[in-house]
Amino acid sequence: QVRLVESGGGLVQVGGSLSLNCEVFGRTFNRYRNTVGWFRQAPGKEREFVAAITWYSGTTTYADSVKGRFTISRDNSKLTVDLQMNSLKPEDTAIYFCATGRNIVSTMVDSEYDYWGQGTQVTVSS
Repeated sequence: QVRLVESGGGLVQVGGSLSLNCEVFGRTFNRYRNTVGWFRQAPGKEREFVAAITWYSGTTTYADSVKGRFTISRDNSKLTVDLQMNSLKPEDTAIYFCATGRNIVSTMVDSEYDYWGQGTQVTVSS
């Protein structure tokens, strides 16, 4: 069993920055096999992929809509994953979820992830 806890959401103006944090709990989390991803869901829209990091190699993947603005990173000692979000736009407004799964092939596909956090709200005001 793995538990994920997100934090760091809030209200920010257009062009501003926010950093989200995801803390991973659980002995079954495998640093050699797990990937951690961030997804988001805006009101009335489907959940969409934002970014992911493969824990062991540190390989990162980003949605086209956030490339160059968002950065995902992990802290191996703390078992945390950060999502640094810069140059925020109103369309970035959503609930952001952290998720993890083992032996994920398609990091952008939410059904590949087994465990999800409760989400944190990000609101970008214009």
